[in-house]
Amino acid sequence: MSSDLKVLQVIPKLGYGGAETGCFDIAHYLPENNCKSFIVTSGGELLKFVNKKKVKVFRLPVNSKNPLLILINAIILIGIILINNISIVHARSRAPAWSCLLATKLTRRKFVTTFHGTYNFKNNLKKFYNSIMTRSDLIIAGSNFIFSHIKQNYSKYLNDNKKLLVIFRGINVDYFDPSTKFESDEKKLLTKWNLEKDKKIILLPGRLTSWKGQEVFIEAVNLVNIELGYEAFYAVILGSDQGRDLYKKKLIRLSEQYRLSKQIRFIDHCKDMALAYKVSDIVVSASTEPEAFGRIAVEAQSMEIPIIASNIGGSNETIIDEKTGFLYEAGNAKSLSKIILKLLFLDETLLKSIGTEGRKNIVKKFNVEKMCFSTYSEYKRLLN
Repeated sequence: MSSDLKVLQVIPKLGYGGAETGCFDIAHYLPENNCKSFIVTSGGELLKFVNKKKVKVFRLPVNSKNPLLILINAIILIGIILINNISIVHARSRAPAWSCLLATKLTRRKFVTTFHGTYNFKNNLKKFYNSIMTRSDLIIAGSNFIFSHIKQNYSKYLNDNKKLLVIFRGINVDYFDPSTKFESDEKKLLTKWNLEKDKKIILLPGRLTSWKGQEVFIEAVNLVNIELGYEAFYAVILGSDQGRDLYKKKLIRLSEQYRLSKQIRFIDHCKDMALAYKVSDIVVSASTEPEAFGRIAVEAQSMEIPIIASNIGGSNETIIDEKTGFLYEAGNAKSLSKIILKLLFLDETLLKSIGTEGRKNIVKKFNVEKMCFSTYSEYKRLLN
């Protein structure tokens, strides 16, 4: 069966997000198992790393929500499916999923969707639009949190003919491995960030948007300083504002208001995230809304760095509280500051033990090989 398996994944843009890297990983896993792999996307930074000898890529404007373009994309997808004799179409976002639904209905191919987020809805029309992710033969939830969200909000779209299951996202534990990083590269990065290693470094990664909790983090840093009476660490807020200029200015003003300008560094981008974790002593994920999975918590654990994360969403599943990391009350700067204080003065042997347990946790449960094998196995079951 595997040699007959031809999978077409459809994703709006192949960037560096969780959905995109998952698509990339599956696309390259399939050829290693004697399957044909195809991707339809509008473009993206990750596209240049796709092995074109193993994965065939089609460029279509599947990032568009324009109803006319969704229809046109569906027609073109029908052609791609028939010409390449595609077995399974796997949609990873809502707009292209509508195109995929039409294309798979008309060509009678199997349809798979991955529910990557909670997809906010304020009215029934938006909920109907989101429901496309539950109209497939196989619905994959990226975490138990997302599984519960689907059951709670989209139950009327589920039936016995559809399979809903959890396949946790996975990361490349060989890339996120502290032993692969050189001290010389660490020094270069610290110099680039204008930091000395005379104090501990606390890293908050994530794009600059209000729900990622940068304001909560800045307030927590201020509370720690008030408690200690001095600046015991550097704080790095790492992430692009993605055009949110006003929000970034607001964060800078807040740090100035608390007189944290010398303590906090705003860094737009880092090409080597594993290295960014490696130079850090503590990593924080301060999301005020539930993360569907929360890659930061997983990547930090894989790099053996203690993680502090808000106690909502996927972090509850990826972190073993007080063993592989620490959970605090979401949106509560005081709660976050207390755990930062605790970790700043925690015994180094205990900190190292937390890091070791963290990596064990990720290698066992959240590595990319496990994710790819589980997805591939479900593809085969679906055809059988």
